[in-house]
Amino acid sequence: MIYVLWEFIVPPVHRAAFEAAYKPDGVWATLFRRDPAYHETVLIQDSEQVGRYLTVDVWEDKDSYLRFKDRFATEYERIDEECEELTASERPVGIFDQIR
Repeated sequence: MIYVLWEFIVPPVHRAAFEAAYKPDGVWATLFRRDPAYHETVLIQDSEQVGRYLTVDVWEDKDSYLRFKDRFATEYERIDEECEELTASERPVGIFDQIR
């Protein structure tokens, strides 16, 4: 398994829309579910810094995730553009491997 982490800073006015788009049944997870290598999305918020969130997307392996991004690049870019206005900043934290 791999875990794809992103960090977001979200202004108060956009928090509800952001949470709707990035939650486990939001628009991103709906797109990801089109690939059988996708497992789940977890949305978490910082308990000390208001408006700071992390998403954790769980995939079977890195190659599957990268193939998905290539195969669905058009849809991915469209959703990314639509959601960009919801955040003050976003940054990829990284792709992490599960240790067994």
